[in-house]
Amino acid sequence: MTTDSQLSALVEAMPPITLEEMAGIRLMKRTDSKFVTNRDRLARLLELAAGHYYSQEVAGQRVSRYRTVYFDDTEQHRFFSMHQCSRKPRTKIRARTYEDSGISFLEIKRKNNHGRTSKKRIGISSIESVKERGEGVAFVRECTGLNLDEISPTLGNRFKRITLVNREKTERLTIDFGLSFDNFETGCEAEMPNVVIIELKRDGRVPSPVLPLLRRLRIRPSGFSKYCIGSCLTNGRLKRNRFKKRLIRIRKAVEAEAQP
Repeated sequence: MTTDSQLSALVEAMPPITLEEMAGIRLMKRTDSKFVTNRDRLARLLELAAGHYYSQEVAGQRVSRYRTVYFDDTEQHRFFSMHQCSRKPRTKIRARTYEDSGISFLEIKRKNNHGRTSKKRIGISSIESVKERGEGVAFVRECTGLNLDEISPTLGNRFKRITLVNREKTERLTIDFGLSFDNFETGCEAEMPNVVIIELKRDGRVPSPVLPLLRRLRIRPSGFSKYCIGSCLTNGRLKRNRFKKRLIRIRKAVEAEAQP
């Protein structure tokens, strides 16, 4: 299995792009396409994509560390159930810390009936400040109609992310790996060390240099919600029939060998 240091070397060979330079391509309203693969295939993809992309650099790092906490109600698990029942529009509430910079946000994501994702967020002091000091209470109420005392932290995760931007600066590619989960309700933990989640984020259908490379490597589209998959792995009390086949597809994608 390809190591973190090998992946870092591949992205460090690409020209860098800073957060300030990426300000114009935040894509807060966008269409997302997700793909699931393993580390070996990711390494091959990065080799092939080298001439087409910049790699984001934050605090001197090309691979960033993230920590996320998802909020839901602990009785109905309404946001998880929206996914389980394939309901649209659907919502997620999460707090996220970019561990290399120490910056934290409270975020609300919505996917509408047309598959478009929108995200609103506000800066917060820390993940813990949401419940401990009620930070973001007005933001949550305005965006969802909920009060903070109606939801609680249910699942946490940590992962590493590589962010690529194409030379035309019309799309952003995020690549997440090294996933681990901890469930605040059950106390259970889980890891997915060889899973790689690639997400192509763009407005409309602008030409993408990565799509032919993904097809060449037989990396196929596949949905992957970190909140839902992590919840399935760590909370056996949840209804998860819809995710059983997806977990099987994820396992097959991770076990596939890298293509030449």
